[in-house]
Amino acid sequence: MSTEKENETMVSKPAQSTMKPGAYLANPAPLAMGGFATTFLSLSLAMMKFRGVFTQTIFMGDLCFVAGIGLLISAQWEMVRGNTFSYTYGLAYLESHHQALFYGGYGVILIPSLGIAEAYGGYTSEYHNALGFFVLIWAVFNLFFLLASCALNIVYIILFLGLELCLILDAASSFALGDGLVEISANLITAAGAFGFIASLAGYYSVLQSLCEDSLPFSIPMGDTSRAWKRWCKKAPLQTPKREEDMV
Repeated sequence: MSTEKENETMVSKPAQSTMKPGAYLANPAPLAMGGFATTFLSLSLAMMKFRGVFTQTIFMGDLCFVAGIGLLISAQWEMVRGNTFSYTYGLAYLESHHQALFYGGYGVILIPSLGIAEAYGGYTSEYHNALGFFVLIWAVFNLFFLLASCALNIVYIILFLGLELCLILDAASSFALGDGLVEISANLITAAGAFGFIASLAGYYSVLQSLCEDSLPFSIPMGDTSRAWKRWCKKAPLQTPKREEDMV
């Protein structure tokens, strides 16, 4: 009788899976990083006035749909997979200036029918200063991603460093334009586009690495920095204060 009960107990208990939650899901990183790199590269080329293109309105499709929706969807799946860093930067850059929340927000500013510029009386000094604040605050937010990327790999460091410098120079360009310094503003926006171009190439490299790792029998190096970062951040164990009895 006891043997039968033990067998029933063993059958009734389902075997616990040792698979990590989300491990069976497809990797959403290539879509997120590809949407970021494609959109950011388009804007960077316009910043550098490549082939005489400066107006960014034509990139609304990339800003609001390719980057906006694509990064939003990818970010949710990164959350399911348990990747906090990928989820946060993917969602953050989904609706703002150069990525997701950032991409969408910047895209909204560029839509003429919404009358954003008209609310400031046109492209006035106040408008350019407000746009400078918008971009500069995102540079502050991006700084946290740059610091976090130091514990990941060199490619991410290049990506977020290029993005950080692009945002800072972009904001400085808007402030210079608000002060009437047209030539200085043009030089700053060109420099911002150059750093954005570098960040975009790093994004494409990351896409290539993810696809090679998933579909091909080899992978390309990302320059892992996690081990060096852990060694650098490792702290010595705290010494507990000696008790009076031990001292005696």
